[in-house]
Amino acid sequence: MGTDSRQHLDSGSAWDRTYLESLIREDFERCHPGETLEDLKRRASFSKEDKGLLRDWMAVAEARAAAACKAKASPARSTIR
Repeated sequence: MGTDSRQHLDSGSAWDRTYLESLIREDFERCHPGETLEDLKRRASFSKEDKGLLRDWMAVAEARAAAACKAKASPARSTIR
């Protein structure tokens, strides 16, 4: 899956990025014991591998945010007839 780190993040505010990070923080730290998302962000400033890893995790966060937004916008269907 190709990702573009500039797709949504450049136009977003710091609050948006904070929200996106909150969607992946727990999963990232579970997948990378002993590391935090802040560790990855710091390393991404000088490591192309870590920059790519951060980009991929942020793409997951964006997908989760889009799914949550879509679910919120969809009216609940009633099963009662």
